[in-house]
Amino acid sequence: MLFDTHAHLNDEKFVEDRDEVIRRAQEEWGVSLILNVGFNRETILATMDLVEKYDFIYASVGWHPHDAGSFTGEELKWLRSLAKHPKVVALGEMGLDYYWDNAPREVQKEVFRQQIRLAREVQLPIVIHDRDAHEDVLHILREENAKEVGGVMHCFSGDLAFMEACLELNFYIGLGGPVTFKNAKLPKEIAKNVPDNRLLIETDCPYLAPHPYRGKRNETGYVHLVAKQIAKLRGISYEQLAERTMENGKRLFGIK
Repeated sequence: MLFDTHAHLNDEKFVEDRDEVIRRAQEEWGVSLILNVGFNRETILATMDLVEKYDFIYASVGWHPHDAGSFTGEELKWLRSLAKHPKVVALGEMGLDYYWDNAPREVQKEVFRQQIRLAREVQLPIVIHDRDAHEDVLHILREENAKEVGGVMHCFSGDLAFMEACLELNFYIGLGGPVTFKNAKLPKEIAKNVPDNRLLIETDCPYLAPHPYRGKRNETGYVHLVAKQIAKLRGISYEQLAERTMENGKRLFGIK
């Protein structure tokens, strides 16, 4: 059984066949747990609808760095109230994005800090979005004592040294579609070297579809392709990889 630890099933790309995509993931590929991630008001509301409808879908709620400019005290208060919901098991995705720079960097940093403080207050792990901002992400995680709650470095894109720094801060490493790309040397190196107890698999669907679907709409069921590739890289069976990543996901997000 597989745990897709990062999905966006609320996305408009699933508007015509969302239920079918979820059914297919469960029945054809053995996806038995999904963490759906809401990252602004619209996607959080849609995520909460999903977790009410499906017993095997859980929620992470937070404010994406792209949307940092719209984050106010009201949003912080709302996230605090949502954190009490039994199926909200993490906060995020939150972090920094210096590739698109959709919000001023200082604003991104402040919103990131506020959410880490909230996570420590409500004692939930955090889901990190980090694009071209490794150094500042680490700096803020350390200053805000994020190690206290830990979390996952979603769609990990760093090198081995960055991975070690993240592990020291009590974070898991989330790997998805890029690990299946032919010339993706760094993700493959990371996949071989992540400790057994810190590895998570994800899709980030509808984005970052694995080979042979690269460039097309990703589905939560395609996490089985990620699992197969990582198992091959690590020299273990698909079943072993599925079992270990399921255990890791349940442990991090406190799912019984």
